[in-house]
Amino acid sequence: MKTVAELDRIDRRILNALQKNARIANVELARQVNLTPTPCLERVRRLEKDGFITDYVALIDPIKANAALCAYIEIQLVSSTTEAFKRFNQQMLDLPEVQECQMVAGGFDYLIKIRVADMAHYQRFLGEKLASISDISQTHTYVVIEDVKSETAIQINV
Repeated sequence: MKTVAELDRIDRRILNALQKNARIANVELARQVNLTPTPCLERVRRLEKDGFITDYVALIDPIKANAALCAYIEIQLVSSTTEAFKRFNQQMLDLPEVQECQMVAGGFDYLIKIRVADMAHYQRFLGEKLASISDISQTHTYVVIEDVKSETAIQINV
């Protein structure tokens, strides 16, 4: 599997530019990376085909989307069996409030990031949805007070 370190400088510049603005016109992208439009488009298509570019998305303002409250929840499961992990993973995929779910090493099993409208919505999520998952033994929640830095781009050195 090829990694970003194996890409040439132009491909890395293309990735950086697209992370800043995925809607950039190919002609402008080509200008920024010092290529003509046709080879630039061919490189973008190759980066997509090779799995470096996995998707293009619109980032929505969470306040305008009625999802202003962000919280991180540590989750410890009752058991560490493969079956319990599979069940839990599937349940997380089915919860629209869950934006991210990572299995972690340390004092707990999972860290999830949720976005909800407000504390009342959080309380319903915790009491009605998480509490109904029998594999969970314990949770600890950390509510975000202020987004100091929130990036979607991955640093790629040119």
